[in-house]
Amino acid sequence: MNAVLVAVGVMLILSLLRINVVLSLTVGAIVGGLAGGLNIMETIDSFVGGLGGGATIALSYALLGGFALAISRTGVPEVLVKAILKLVQKEGDTQKKGAAKGLIFFVLLAMAIMSQNLIPVHIAFIPLIVPPMIKLMNMLQIDRRLIACILTFGLVMTYMFIPAGFGLIYQDIIVTQMGLAGLDVTMEDVPKAMAIVALGMVVGLVGAFIAYRKPRQYKNVEIKTSNDLNKEVKTRNLVFAAIALVASLAVQIPTDSMIIGSLVGISILYVTGALKMKEADEVLSDGMRMMAFVGFVMISANGFSAVINATGDVKPLVAEAMGLFGGSISVAVLVMLIVGLIVTMGIGSSFATIPIIAAIFVPIAMELGLSELAIICLIGTAGVLGDAGSPASDSTLGPTAGLNVDGQHNHIWDTCVPTFIFYNIPQIIFGWIAVVFFL
Repeated sequence: MNAVLVAVGVMLILSLLRINVVLSLTVGAIVGGLAGGLNIMETIDSFVGGLGGGATIALSYALLGGFALAISRTGVPEVLVKAILKLVQKEGDTQKKGAAKGLIFFVLLAMAIMSQNLIPVHIAFIPLIVPPMIKLMNMLQIDRRLIACILTFGLVMTYMFIPAGFGLIYQDIIVTQMGLAGLDVTMEDVPKAMAIVALGMVVGLVGAFIAYRKPRQYKNVEIKTSNDLNKEVKTRNLVFAAIALVASLAVQIPTDSMIIGSLVGISILYVTGALKMKEADEVLSDGMRMMAFVGFVMISANGFSAVINATGDVKPLVAEAMGLFGGSISVAVLVMLIVGLIVTMGIGSSFATIPIIAAIFVPIAMELGLSELAIICLIGTAGVLGDAGSPASDSTLGPTAGLNVDGQHNHIWDTCVPTFIFYNIPQIIFGWIAVVFFL
């Protein structure tokens, strides 16, 4: 049996059984290497030799996590929450329910989008901002399934389309892994290739607004939160935090490096005293720890890819796949998108899916005669499919953490199922259309 299929099959089965994905990748690589005719030492050497390819991404994640937590300690989140609550409560007092709802939707969407780039705190803002709003949402009878869809849209669409912050990391992974699979592309092409798929998510968001527009009643339960909205926030710290964010983004864009951008931001917080020296080590360590898992996944995935390439079974697999698809581009693209959906649903991370599927999909797509933009779109869409809707994804766990503080928001039925319907289905449709369009 083809070693690539064995390796991916073992990895997928273990991941779907909820075995740690790093362990799943390692075991899958070893089994695949042995199935491909490599001895145990050759397999291990190939795996270890490939680990270095994920080091840049892992360090980017670690520093970004440290920078994000450092920014949160300056008081920026507390100020934002108080400002939001003040505006929303003001609208509620005047009985302008439509305006109040619109303001809540806009604020949460804006925060979700900014959490991926401008204020790169990822899902950390949700438990801080959403719980204080629950009482207001209940008063306005807002369906929380819509809020889950709004938050997930901002978390997912942003990184797949905008090349900054987490988007820069995701798109760098696409470019790097496609290069390892034999096709060199540029970062500039990724947003172009993903534009139609991003439009599909916009369509899905509109659909969610229509589906969940009716009032939904919830019980008013007393909520205890850990948010200290009364703590004193120094204006100087806010100013320096803003400077650090702007400087980080300004450096990140021309250098295409999250590492440099994060270092600049952290350094400014250090030098200005916005991050207290006695707290700095703990804060940065906690932030790095928060993002460490994804970093280890990326490192392991690169070792996995190295073993797959070392077996030499990629070309035979491509030949077999071509016979299976009968030369039909449309069928091949649809099948690969669905495979990407299954992988990401099991793993829970689009970032970790790309290295796994790129080694297989890129050669097949090249053999089918797809253009570079079409292949970028195929890989990028297959990777992002399943992030929305996966029970193990940050993009669904984050919204649930904020919306279920009173026990009235089910993770599967109120977050995963709605986001799966309104984002994964449009992504498959628009992704398939985009690949055919770029042919």
